[in-house]
Amino acid sequence: MFALIQLRQRGGNMLEHGGRLRHAARQYGIAEADWLDLSTGINPHGWPVPVVPNEVWQRLPQDDDGLNAAAQACYGTAQLLAVAGSQAAIQALPMLRSPVQVALVAPSYAEHAHAWQRCGHHVVGMTAAEILQAGTTAQIAVIVNPNNPTGKLFRRKELLDMHAQLAARGGWLVVDEAFIDATPEHSLASACPRPGLIVLRSLGKFFGLAGARVGFVLAEENVLQPLAESLGPWPIAAPSRYVATLALRDTAWQDATRKALSLAAQRLADLLSTQGLPPSGGSSLFQWVCCASAASVHQQLAQQGILTRLFDAPSSVRFGLPRDEAQWVRLAEALGGIKR
Repeated sequence: MFALIQLRQRGGNMLEHGGRLRHAARQYGIAEADWLDLSTGINPHGWPVPVVPNEVWQRLPQDDDGLNAAAQACYGTAQLLAVAGSQAAIQALPMLRSPVQVALVAPSYAEHAHAWQRCGHHVVGMTAAEILQAGTTAQIAVIVNPNNPTGKLFRRKELLDMHAQLAARGGWLVVDEAFIDATPEHSLASACPRPGLIVLRSLGKFFGLAGARVGFVLAEENVLQPLAESLGPWPIAAPSRYVATLALRDTAWQDATRKALSLAAQRLADLLSTQGLPPSGGSSLFQWVCCASAASVHQQLAQQGILTRLFDAPSSVRFGLPRDEAQWVRLAEALGGIKR
């Protein structure tokens, strides 16, 4: 068990993330248009966005436009709050509690630890096995499921058991389900609302709508109301609400996409294994390779215009999914030329 205090930053209080394509283009002297960006874990075949009607651009966002109803139906829950991507909730939730001990999986999405630390909470990093016992010691536990970047998938029952321990002591279990849409059977969304359970969902990864900045918080009203007040009016632009509503209602696309992503994820795992980089974990949207030569692998691929996500602790690289056959061939050829 160890305190999470070493967070990789890129200036001020901002943490590093995938998708910094413009920075990579300058660093390696390769034009943006010539890159294959596998750094984000975003579905390369996102939901097909239609033309947004002019009147949607010209009006303020409206809470009764159907977005909440579409999300409730999609997630199987009775109440939720729409937010500007789950990142908005990640930053705001720690402000709703006085400083306590917060348990997180390490490694995981670093913004969680960063947000709780900034608000004065004592953040403790644990392994995936250790955190399941944290309900008896911590007041708050934060789990990304499936975990990013390891792909570790927690079972519903073990999370609900953990939640019961935390809730009995007035604690919270916060579950970030940014990558769960491909495997919704593992989601805790249908268990909401209940005391002490907070579930975060997002349209950025599975739906491929990262630019829309649409997410949801599933929780009891005593969490949603102060959270809404802290975020203020109109957190999501009307065009984003319009697109998100249609995407959430498109169950046929969602079903087909789950099947396609499963096949693509297995293809990526097989490709990496064949090239001597067997994944240590992964999900339907990325594969995670833990190896001592991760920095070298990342750099050699970047020199060929292929951007991956590099992690320092542990030394590892995360690969997103190529978009088309040309990109699959390009990745295979680049991997074949890597020196280790």
